[in-house]
Amino acid sequence: MYLTKHASPAGPRWAVDGQLLATGLGLGTLLGLSPQRMRATLAGAVTDDHADGPLLAPIDDAQEVWACGVTYLRSREARVAESDTRDVYEKVYDADRVEVFFKAVGWRVRGPSDPIRVRADSAWNVPEPELTLVLNQGGDIVGYTVGNDVSSRDIEGENPLYLPQAKVYEGSCAIGPGIVIANADEQRALGITLRIERGGNTVFSGESSAAQLKRSLEEMGSWLYREIDFPHGAFLMTGTGLVPPDEFNLSPGDRVRISVGNLSLENTVSA
Repeated sequence: MYLTKHASPAGPRWAVDGQLLATGLGLGTLLGLSPQRMRATLAGAVTDDHADGPLLAPIDDAQEVWACGVTYLRSREARVAESDTRDVYEKVYDADRVEVFFKAVGWRVRGPSDPIRVRADSAWNVPEPELTLVLNQGGDIVGYTVGNDVSSRDIEGENPLYLPQAKVYEGSCAIGPGIVIANADEQRALGITLRIERGGNTVFSGESSAAQLKRSLEEMGSWLYREIDFPHGAFLMTGTGLVPPDEFNLSPGDRVRISVGNLSLENTVSA
């Protein structure tokens, strides 16, 4: 099943496999159910109306996006290289406790073709392509989407205490284009690619795989839910194994394309 959110004259509508769902059925309701009941509810709520409205970010206002950090060896190496406090990243990579941080509330998230941004007070900004888990109320992994954890590397590198400023600002979080309903086992080996175009030319491209994650998907999800409740479900970015070279900095007009499995999310950096 493939879940998408669309604009319509009557307001946002959810759809599954291209067909609109019953009016009023939102993601919060679906993520309040068990995986089995969610699938049954989706199957029973399909209408005869085709979803032809523009795609929106596949999230409602009631959900939040969180993220895990330093979950790939390449990510640890990049953070160590950029930071003045290198041992912090080495320790968290090997620690039992997972680094989990807040990224965005649902209404701030950018969707397919929406502009993303870089901070005006940062000189080193990168996209971070991430497999993004969709979890229900009970913390079960019920699906995935594509996530772009846009980050200011120089701000975080100056001092890890600046992490919220490096990660959380207007236009720093994009997900989409939809949600593939899938359990954790179906996600473990998904391919992840990143391509950045500038002036019609590719200035960076790379690929990795969720199979390279140091942490299991269930482990990351369990740390998010350990001491906080998500009655309407949550999204969890799982970290990146693709890091552009140190000399690269996102610029206005750059087009970022991230693929996870068969899903692709494209956004342009706004001026």
